[in-house]
Amino acid sequence: MTKLLSGNEAVARGAWEAGAVLGVGYPGTPSTETLQNFAGMPDVRAEWAPNEKVALEVASGASMAGARVLVAMKHVGVNVAADPLFTQAYIGVRGGLVLLVADDPGMHSSQNEQDSRNWGPFARVPILEPSDSAEALEFTKLAFDISEQFDIPVIVRSTTRISHSKSLVSAGERAERERIPFETDAPKWVMMPSNARVRRLDLDRRVAELKTWAQEHAPDRVEYRDTSLGVITSGIAYQYVREALPDASILKVGMSFPVPEQAIRDFAARVDRVAVVEEADRYLRTHIAALGVEFDDVPLPASGELSPGIVARAFGSEGDTLRGSIPGLPARPPLMCPGCPHRGLYYALRSVNAVVTGDIGCYTLGALPPLSQMDSCLCMGASIGMMHGANVVGGIEGRPIVSVIGDSTFAHSGITGLVNVAYNGGSGVVIILDNRITAMTGHQGNPLMGRTLMGEHSQEIDIEKLCSALGIESVRTVDPHDIDATRIVLREEVKREGLSVIVSRAPCALIVPEKEDPYAVNREMCTACGACIKLGCPAISTDDDGHAEIDITVCVGCAQCVRVCKFDAIESSGSACDIGGSV
Repeated sequence: MTKLLSGNEAVARGAWEAGAVLGVGYPGTPSTETLQNFAGMPDVRAEWAPNEKVALEVASGASMAGARVLVAMKHVGVNVAADPLFTQAYIGVRGGLVLLVADDPGMHSSQNEQDSRNWGPFARVPILEPSDSAEALEFTKLAFDISEQFDIPVIVRSTTRISHSKSLVSAGERAERERIPFETDAPKWVMMPSNARVRRLDLDRRVAELKTWAQEHAPDRVEYRDTSLGVITSGIAYQYVREALPDASILKVGMSFPVPEQAIRDFAARVDRVAVVEEADRYLRTHIAALGVEFDDVPLPASGELSPGIVARAFGSEGDTLRGSIPGLPARPPLMCPGCPHRGLYYALRSVNAVVTGDIGCYTLGALPPLSQMDSCLCMGASIGMMHGANVVGGIEGRPIVSVIGDSTFAHSGITGLVNVAYNGGSGVVIILDNRITAMTGHQGNPLMGRTLMGEHSQEIDIEKLCSALGIESVRTVDPHDIDATRIVLREEVKREGLSVIVSRAPCALIVPEKEDPYAVNREMCTACGACIKLGCPAISTDDDGHAEIDITVCVGCAQCVRVCKFDAIESSGSACDIGGSV
């Protein structure tokens, strides 16, 4: 059966065909759709975990119980999951344990670039690199077999282009598998130092056996064409090489750890000169150089995505592979949606002149003009710790320091940061933006809003009670659309001694079940003061005279602009009446 699938869909299908019964992870572009697709397949369960560390720990338990399990995350999620990952390599598996790790070269939706191939030699776990959806499916199935055969977790490494591009795959049937019975075995499963030392040596033995196996069975591919040039590549870079250099011979590395040493030597011996094309780090080049194989140092960029055009230029060709952007297209800067509740909160924040430590989510866009109300963004959950650290050393320029974090990010790794501030007697204002969803990655559920990946209703975490349980005396809730009331609370809390929490609660504009009537500008009343423009709402613009205009096809009726207009110039589009400053 032939299907057109994205890389993420193909990994999910591969895990299902391999007999996996559980998928677990944390949503993160470009990996998110993997578990969403897996959840819709029969005879499986899928779960969003609060973070990637928890996800891998859940997977470890499922594996120990003899089941095959898929864990999905983006590249930065592996940083969070690294603690259990390294020890899981020592312990090994019972049921196959496979991690789908989706890298983001070019940082389309990430705060950094990472090359997850480096986890292979670092954690001593195999890395498989598909170059299209067909291989994503087959490599995932192979990964489960390798995991059980060599008693080791396996990483399937994808990238944005593979995860989100579609190609034809040959879909098969599900292989139903009996769970492997658990046997009590403390030396294998209990990693106290005496056991860990033994398992560390055993890990080297397993990797050595894997290297031997890989010489004959690794999913590498050699394509001999014109042998005057041989290119060694892997993953999505293979597709760029095929388009840019159609006559070149290619060694496509399918398993990037362990590196196929003999295959590299054999290939290099049959071509006149060798070049290496890879995206991100000099991973293959470093390993190939260590083998003593000489290769041309092709001038490829050290960061960002490759493309057929970039590869062609690196080899001195212009050809038909050079594709530029289409001229005349308007710029599309990232913006919060019309009616986003975060916009009102940031607008109100202006009034307190705070240093704002930010976090990862839609609300990170609050750093951009015209709101410009975020001063830092480091990693998931860092906003609270950064606020505390700055306050501990005496603050910043006499300004209050405010932490802003979303509800899903708070559950991911913000709770421990808040525990730390409360425990150490810290001060500052923590604003938890509770929009009732994990919005940026496509509206996934999270522990604070009480809906699971399987669509089940679950217990909602009461943020206010949680904060109060930590001993935080001032915990207040605001509606961010009510900008004046939010401004009053902010002014009060930044003057308060000690630690306080403000819960900014309003649903994401994209999940509000019923939209309000849109608003329009009464030009006769508008003074062109620009207050509504400072909201940065995509529905609001100005005419040639500087007067505000509202596109009623975009406006969702959140009324934030009504509340900031001091001249009663914004009215319901369905009525000529003056609605003043309220709805």
